Amino acid sequence: MDTCLVIASSSVVGLLLMVCFNVELAFGISMINKCLDLSCGNQVIRFPFRIKGRHPQQCGYPGFDLSCSTSNETVIELHKSVMLRVNSIDYKHQTIALSDPYGCLSKHLPNLNLSGSHFQFKPDYYADSSYNFFNCSKPTNRDLNYYLVPCLTTSTSQAYAIPSREMIQDLPLSFCTKMFNISFFPFNSLKDNVLLLMWSAPNCKHCESKGNTCGWKWNNYTAKHEIFCFSNPRGSSTALLTTGSVLGSFFLVLLTGGVYHIYDSYKLQKEKQAIIEKFLEDYKALKPTRYSYLEIKRITHNFKDKLGEGAFGIVFKGSISEEIIVAVKMLNSSQGNGEEFVNEVATMGRIHHVNIARLVGFCADGFRRALVYEFLPNGSLQKFINSPANRQDFLGWKRMQDIALGIAKGIEYLHQGCDQRILHFDIKPQNVLLDHDFTPKICDFGLAKLCSRDQSIVSMTTARGTLGYIAPEVFSRNFGNVSCKADVYSYGMMLLETIGGRKITKDLEENTSHVYYPEWIHNLLEEREERRIHIDDEGDAEIARKLATVGLRCIQWHAMDRPSMQVVVQMLEGDTDRTPIPPNPFASTGSRSKSTNVGVAARQLTQDLEVIHELD
Repeated sequence: MDTCLVIASSSVVGLLLMVCFNVELAFGISMINKCLDLSCGNQVIRFPFRIKGRHPQQCGYPGFDLSCSTSNETVIELHKSVMLRVNSIDYKHQTIALSDPYGCLSKHLPNLNLSGSHFQFKPDYYADSSYNFFNCSKPTNRDLNYYLVPCLTTSTSQAYAIPSREMIQDLPLSFCTKMFNISFFPFNSLKDNVLLLMWSAPNCKHCESKGNTCGWKWNNYTAKHEIFCFSNPRGSSTALLTTGSVLGSFFLVLLTGGVYHIYDSYKLQKEKQAIIEKFLEDYKALKPTRYSYLEIKRITHNFKDKLGEGAFGIVFKGSISEEIIVAVKMLNSSQGNGEEFVNEVATMGRIHHVNIARLVGFCADGFRRALVYEFLPNGSLQKFINSPANRQDFLGWKRMQDIALGIAKGIEYLHQGCDQRILHFDIKPQNVLLDHDFTPKICDFGLAKLCSRDQSIVSMTTARGTLGYIAPEVFSRNFGNVSCKADVYSYGMMLLETIGGRKITKDLEENTSHVYYPEWIHNLLEEREERRIHIDDEGDAEIARKLATVGLRCIQWHAMDRPSMQVVVQMLEGDTDRTPIPPNPFASTGSRSKSTNVGVAARQLTQDLEVIHELD
């Protein structure tokens, strides 16, 4: 009896699946019949394009809307109301030729941006240069007539599009005004008034090459749709329904179990992307440039020169022009929900300081995300710390003091010089880069937090940073609340590492129960241990002593016992012997009683401090 019920139930389910598929297929055929090819002038318009007002919304792909003017011309609207005439559409090769109805494509260039559309320049259509447009009231050298833009030229002035790589000394600059500049635009388009674009999605090349019809395959029950190639949509519906009944039953049974998982994953990715897009929409008025993924590939020469790889992505060397060299960090799309990307763009976009690495631009093209920084040729500070095995790369104590001072000024700017206080939370030698003059620049703001300048405490849900450089209060609130003094602690540990030549993290791996490194530095200062730091003369010894003293003051257990970064800068700029040696916070004896007292004192110190929340 049970077996019969199972068989009967299976039959009913199978029958219902076939009926559902037939209805769905019939609906799809009905939609294709409504999306007949239409003409506007001499242009045949079909999927992925649609004519607004004449085709239903479902007949086209988003972003492929066209208009038919009163003069029977096909018109497309690109970025910021750039209206161009459609000369021709090649559906098999997925290219479209556009022109300005009034013969002056150049006037649209300041507003023409393809990064938010489905269209791109053809790869072999690029002129690998940028152009500066000048308006000159006095005629120029005849050699520059090749770059003359006739449609912008008047009876009293001439307009020129000069490549950035060309010298402009032949221009009468005193009689010229710069109009605007554009990047990586085909120069022939300026001459011919024809712009040739291509699209990659939706991909209907294979379908069109066989003479079939490309369009949406609609599922009226799950509200999902996909691109489908219809071999004969206006032919016999009976054959399609019969074939569909069999195939539909088979495939739907196989796919039903995976539909929920696929849909849920897609929905999650879309939610993450929506968060990033909303941030970028609010952020677009700020300085860094937004690049498309195609531009990123060109800047990095198709990701040819790899500089390094970290937990969140790979860094490539690239060039925006012959003069501007950049480092491009391609972020792993599988890491997190984009918080590090939003943090870094939001934070670095508002920072302008000689000791902070400059964010040139970013990419948020679909699920591809990248950050574009200025290129700093000397790499990270980690390569130049004082070490017996690293004598040939050590920069000397005078330059090391200058680097330490520059880093301190950069952190002081983050804490006091911005509209909002910025806490970095990951100060370490690997996150300090050096330019050609060895000027230090702080980078990697993926863990940074923003808070109001009139508040000193920030609330946190989880510890963040690199083991060995994290302040005690970030690990446990028994040491007090988290504030900008957490960066002071990290700076102190970094300073001790650069002068002692031993990696903090390595010391932690070797001794998990105690931290001996700062205690060793402290004993050197008190001359209770034989000196093992490379010193050439007495002047170097004074600098090493100053840096060690400042470092030890910065890593005190109590946040209130640490100096502010403003005081750190003053100490580094002041006399060598004015600062007394601070107590050793990592003394290996009596550690248990000390940690207990630290917890009690920390709670007493922060009883009256208001805890605030980090800004979004």
